[in-house]
Amino acid sequence: MSVKLNIGANYAGQLYSGLIGLAMVPVFLRIMHPETFALIGFFTMVQAWSQLLDLGMSATMSRETARYFGGGISATQMRQLLRSLEWVFWPVGMLLALAIALASPAIVSNWLKVQALQRSDVEFALVLMGVAVGLRWIAGLYRGVISGAERQVWLNSFNALVSTARFLGVIPVLLLADAGAVTFFIFQALVSVAELWIVAVAVRSLLPAAADLTVKASFASLRPVLNFSAGIAVATILWVFATQADKLIMSARLPLAEYGFFTAAVMAASAITMLSAAVAQALLPHMTRLSVSGDEVALLRLYRNSSQLTAAVAGPLALVLSVLAQPVLWAWTGDRELAASYAPVLALYAVGNAFMTLAAFPYYLQYAKGNLRLHLWGTLAFSIALVPAVYFASITFGAVGTGAVWTLSNAAFFFLWAPFVHARFVPGLHRTWLFRDIVSVLALPCLIGLLTALTGPWIVTRLEAGVLICTISLAMFAGAFVMSDLARPRLRLLYSRLAPRLP
Repeated sequence: MSVKLNIGANYAGQLYSGLIGLAMVPVFLRIMHPETFALIGFFTMVQAWSQLLDLGMSATMSRETARYFGGGISATQMRQLLRSLEWVFWPVGMLLALAIALASPAIVSNWLKVQALQRSDVEFALVLMGVAVGLRWIAGLYRGVISGAERQVWLNSFNALVSTARFLGVIPVLLLADAGAVTFFIFQALVSVAELWIVAVAVRSLLPAAADLTVKASFASLRPVLNFSAGIAVATILWVFATQADKLIMSARLPLAEYGFFTAAVMAASAITMLSAAVAQALLPHMTRLSVSGDEVALLRLYRNSSQLTAAVAGPLALVLSVLAQPVLWAWTGDRELAASYAPVLALYAVGNAFMTLAAFPYYLQYAKGNLRLHLWGTLAFSIALVPAVYFASITFGAVGTGAVWTLSNAAFFFLWAPFVHARFVPGLHRTWLFRDIVSVLALPCLIGLLTALTGPWIVTRLEAGVLICTISLAMFAGAFVMSDLARPRLRLLYSRLAPRLP
């Protein structure tokens, strides 16, 4: 399967899923009570925290699937590993749903600052939320298999269908029944049931029958992958703490309605991390195959080209969201108060997410080579610095303080840790990677962003804000593309053809 096709499918799938989610936010804000919308943000955060229980198993399943299709393990070994992990995922997913249900009264009474909604409705919504989270967590195992098999086109098409059901399909239900939290999460739980069933059936049809027809779960089948899985597990735990600590802290400090506005700003900035996920989903299995085959030249070429592509897409998007934060929120939600109050939060999270997206590439290199020791140490240091800083910043400066800490921490990780990782795995790469693949690609978009910032502030109507955002975005994306290696050979060829005709 072509890695270009997979990356394209991932970009299309992530773009669609992200856009439909973002597009529905103003609709939800209009038809829902602000506290009900805030519960959607809380739901997203709980899903992220549920990854603590994954222990690296779904990522390991993806890597082993890539090894299987690359000839590294047999069909029997693959089937046995899947069966063994199913015996882990299904019980844990059910226990996760039960734990959230049992904890719902305490969450409502002692954590969430509910002011307008009925507490009994919020508690029942949390129970349904637990069901949806548990089922989606189990589905992650099967998604790992499909991703490792590099069936990105099918997976992204399915993800787009699920996103359509979750965000668009729920609208008629909310309008015909009521726009309450219970109705919303009943629908989400039902979608999660269908989602799990479909991916489980897809995996069964994807894998050929094992030579041994009596495949059973066994600890012995897990033993060869435990070291790698443990590394992924520790990294995931640390990363979830680092990336979700601010949302968890703010969910307890802000009134529930105001937490919804904070969630909206952070959700807008998450468009950047969606792009990172799109690249990783296609890149990791293919890089793993190249590493297993020993083709270091192709591995390095893919690594650098993907870095440039990510910089050319994520960089301009982050610049637009930071420089034009207030017009973006105003055009997106139609809420002037939200736009004025949370524009600094969006700007800071956008810049921080851009640094995080680019700093993920050294991790991709370590993943492909099956050695995550440096990643663990780096993520540990990042978490130790970030979590206390977020806590104290939230107390002193609120949401803006957490955004500032997020930006500074990710910038430090990018500039200090990435060169160290590159020096250990590919000596001599970092300077070329940083200046050729990142800085040179972003030079022109940064100049456009600086000129845009200097000519502000932008006090415009909602329509004018949309036109402004589209114009600046197109200019930045074009500038990044022109400065990348993706365009340079084509531009040189075009110039060579046109030059003889020029006077």
